Amino acid sequence: MSKSRNFSKYIAYAFLIIVCLIWAVPILFGITTSFRSQAEVVSSGFRLLPVNWIVDNYVTILENTSTAPILRWLMNSIFIATTHTLLVIVVISITGYGYSRLKFKGRDALFFTLLGISFFPAVVNLIPSYKIIDALGWVNTAWAMVIPGLAGMGNIFLVRQFMKGIPTELDESARVDGASDFRIFISIILPLIKPVLIVCGLFSFTGSWNDFLWPVIVYTDVDKMPVTAGLLLLQDIYGNYRMIGQLMGSAILAIIPTLLFLFAQKYFVQSINLNSGIKG
Repeated sequence: MSKSRNFSKYIAYAFLIIVCLIWAVPILFGITTSFRSQAEVVSSGFRLLPVNWIVDNYVTILENTSTAPILRWLMNSIFIATTHTLLVIVVISITGYGYSRLKFKGRDALFFTLLGISFFPAVVNLIPSYKIIDALGWVNTAWAMVIPGLAGMGNIFLVRQFMKGIPTELDESARVDGASDFRIFISIILPLIKPVLIVCGLFSFTGSWNDFLWPVIVYTDVDKMPVTAGLLLLQDIYGNYRMIGQLMGSAILAIIPTLLFLFAQKYFVQSINLNSGIKG
């Protein structure tokens, strides 16, 4: 029995290693390519490590502040993703509290109706969303990226389910002491739901950072673009001139902030356990 169990474990480990290599090798190859000269990229076949390591590609990227201001794009993306994430945390925490703790007529029907509507593909709303953004005068502004998606039903669902794992006796005890709903939310509920808020915040940050289609639609000003829309321009600037090293270096710079996931694994585990906010 133990031999069969060990064999199954080895098979699982081998499968995970293969999946890891499938994911990691292209990333590693992209990183090393950003340190190759153009001559080496063109002349050599597949080689994971470059013969001569150079930083000229990154110097060229950072010095180009006219046609491809990648530093400005990165700052735009940081501002957009950070602002969007902070507002998302505020909106979903309050909304989740309303759907899980407050009692009003049609609460569950409204929640599940909105949840069902959220299953429709986002591309269906592209034209109506653009019409709204254009009517508000938000085209080529950060608000076009910050405001849409604040009340994502996926995040609200996670927060609502997490709050349902918190005993209502805590609320009742606080009400006996004269606490209002706002006081209960701020002093009791909010500290306990920190793990799921961190997870939703990370999802929102990376989702906003990696969004490609929407910024390409709402931005035409090069200086105001986020980095994902800017990378499309880089394919024309660097790709047409076969500057593969610069193109890969730009892509590597663009993915650095998404590595935040590596430092939040314990919060993912806690968010799965709906009773993790309760100690003792």
